[in-house]
Amino acid sequence: MTLSHAEQYQKSWQERQEYAENMLPIIGRLYRNKGIEVVIYGRPLVSATTIDIIKAHKTVQRFEGQKLRLRESFPVLEAVSKMNLAPGRVDIGKLAYAFLYKNVAEGLTLEQYLARELADILDHEDQVKPVDVVLYGFGRIGRLLARLMLERSGPSVKLRLKAIVVRGGKQGDLEKRASLLRRDSIHGPFNGSITVDEENQGIKANGTFIKVIYANSPEEVDYTAYGIDNALIVDNTGIFKDDVGLSVHLKSKGAAKVLLTAPAKGDVPNVVYGVNQHMITAEHKIVSAASCTTNAITPVLKALNDEFGIRNGHVETVHSYTNDQNLIDNFHKAERRGRAAPLNMVLTSTGAASAVAKALPELKGKLTGNAIRVPTPNVSMAILSLNLNRETSKDELNQFLQNTSLFSELQDQIDFTSSTEIVSSDLVGSRYAGVVDSQATIVDGDRCVLYVWYDNEFGYSVQVTRVMNEMAGIKYPTLPVAK
Repeated sequence: MTLSHAEQYQKSWQERQEYAENMLPIIGRLYRNKGIEVVIYGRPLVSATTIDIIKAHKTVQRFEGQKLRLRESFPVLEAVSKMNLAPGRVDIGKLAYAFLYKNVAEGLTLEQYLARELADILDHEDQVKPVDVVLYGFGRIGRLLARLMLERSGPSVKLRLKAIVVRGGKQGDLEKRASLLRRDSIHGPFNGSITVDEENQGIKANGTFIKVIYANSPEEVDYTAYGIDNALIVDNTGIFKDDVGLSVHLKSKGAAKVLLTAPAKGDVPNVVYGVNQHMITAEHKIVSAASCTTNAITPVLKALNDEFGIRNGHVETVHSYTNDQNLIDNFHKAERRGRAAPLNMVLTSTGAASAVAKALPELKGKLTGNAIRVPTPNVSMAILSLNLNRETSKDELNQFLQNTSLFSELQDQIDFTSSTEIVSSDLVGSRYAGVVDSQATIVDGDRCVLYVWYDNEFGYSVQVTRVMNEMAGIKYPTLPVAK
């Protein structure tokens, strides 16, 4: 009996769902038991749904021009699950596509091919020790960092959230902190279970007990009293911005290192992961993760400068309003920022263009910058107007950036979209530092204009977690290696 087109489509969809459902427990076990994070063309599958897995497979055709079916990637996932692997990030999409369609196996069986491509983590023991983490401040970035750390649990997890430090302590404070973690107007509900432990003054989330410590300044806290030692303190308050101020954290017993989730002043290293994280050594006790905008534009600028060279340029940031603006007109020490954020476009300044030079010294003095705050609560855009060292075309530039987003050391920082319909709300929850909007690219000889979207909250927070891992000495490879 011949099936109709609708019936064929339904049968195909059911097959994809079944494969995705069978993938879920394997992906979960690989992460919990072995520390293997499974991705498909950079799209993470840990904690994903069946629909997320199906959609991740659809991205392959966008980049390669050919489908990768779930029935083709499933044997790769199964084979990976049977290997003795140390922790790492494994892209089963790239492995499957290359094996099936790029003739890279050279006569090897699937198992032999995987052994070759995953040799860096095959039959290796995990020597990395867990590190205690304290979130000092629990605002927008602090809560997103908590979500990122709590969405993945198990013995293989090395960054362990032990406590948050906040001011307050009044009756009902714990429940309010937990409620803000549980529900978010922009990023939606927390993926998991959250309960308040009044007796032990903490929050229980996805099997993790988080101690809530009340303090007005860092030196008041003795972390060892709560079983926390050699901790990485992540300062989300923005109160301390130089080495003198941030070093106050190191006076607390049990604190070992400090990471600032804002641009730093003075001699504190400003790190954009993917660009200059290699500068972090064991001796660095205080580090900054720079700003969301600096993280969004620096990887793209590095890629362009390496390939085309940048003579000079201007960065204009169209940025969602932030908590330092007023909801309605009121006094503000900064110019224009006192006007109602949800009602106005507000012209203001940004240090992102000059901050790029701290992570990418070769661009020092070559960029100017400004910013416009706009009435959206999240997701921003950077417009890069650049003069290059050589002429190019829109197609060449976009092809280069697409390849960079897939097959370079910046593949975790740069995403690429060819959609003609994408708008800011579509990028809420993006895990990339920046997303190149290829359809908006303008090229005229040696001049170009690029539009880079970024989730200034979530995408930035993901970058922060990468710097946290680097400071903690947690370094796992992404495989297959970019070629």
